[in-house]
Amino acid sequence: MSHITNPLATVEQLYSRSTLNALPQDLQDVIFLSMQSLTQAAGLLLRLPQSVTAQANVVLARYWVTISWPFIDEFSDISAASLFLVAKLSSHPTTPRDLCNVYAYLLSPLSPLFRPSAADPPSTTPDKTLYYLSEPGYSEAHARILALESRVLCALSFDTHVALPHGLAVTYLKALDFLGVSPPAPLAQRVVGYLNTALLSPQLLYLTHQPSALAVAAIYNAAKDLGAKMPECAWWEVFDVDREELGFLVVGMRSVEGAVRAGREKDISAELHEGNMITRAGIETEMRKRGMVLGNGVNTSGSSENAAPLTEEDMLMRSLDERADQMDS
Repeated sequence: MSHITNPLATVEQLYSRSTLNALPQDLQDVIFLSMQSLTQAAGLLLRLPQSVTAQANVVLARYWVTISWPFIDEFSDISAASLFLVAKLSSHPTTPRDLCNVYAYLLSPLSPLFRPSAADPPSTTPDKTLYYLSEPGYSEAHARILALESRVLCALSFDTHVALPHGLAVTYLKALDFLGVSPPAPLAQRVVGYLNTALLSPQLLYLTHQPSALAVAAIYNAAKDLGAKMPECAWWEVFDVDREELGFLVVGMRSVEGAVRAGREKDISAELHEGNMITRAGIETEMRKRGMVLGNGVNTSGSSENAAPLTEEDMLMRSLDERADQMDS
């Protein structure tokens, strides 16, 4: 069974990420969404199979829960290293030069990936110098990605196994006789769409639930959207998924669209990125505006440059105060 199951994030990892991290939760969500979206876009431009890109998203998410702010790497480099690592281990490896060129384009002002408005279309005669990588620039980017690749492997204890729910979803659809109806394409496409969208979930659904549960939830949502007739019995129990887990995943998958929309609006309004991607400098600037303290103990408001580092208890109390303020507002 190990080939169709994944190592899941521990409660301690999720708790530390959500409460003890020096970054507010809304900024964490914006960073995670930006990195995952960038990885998906890079996979498309590199013509990698979705299975490879999705595995890179999961590896990136696993690395995400093992580290805390302040990051020592740019978020785009973390995305590139995860995609390069997973592609190298697959039957569709990509060259470092292709990878660096694609990320140079996606991070350039000409990229439509994080464009704030449709009223700002890319130029019809793009200036290639805006995303051209010189030989020194390529060497520097390549060195950063290789160094970060080793750190990702160490953080994951060299466990890069990722079981995706897409294949299981097709098997479950066959078992439910959905692929025998005509036409089966809309339902299957909707299921795959839910599974791919769940990769962007700030709830880290791929790290908290096994592929079988994700596949069942995607089928449930797709069947409900298209009005497909489901068995009247508790059919999900046949696939070893209980009602409570199914209910959580159904709601979680349906909430991704709203979370993505909110994250995009936050990303644009806060001006967190330089060029076309969110950056560490942008996050630090936003934290200074909020008068918050970085994880290294430096007060970003400038009022106490020699402040002592925050303890875990201090960070927990700060997080609780922030949530209380949000509830009051």
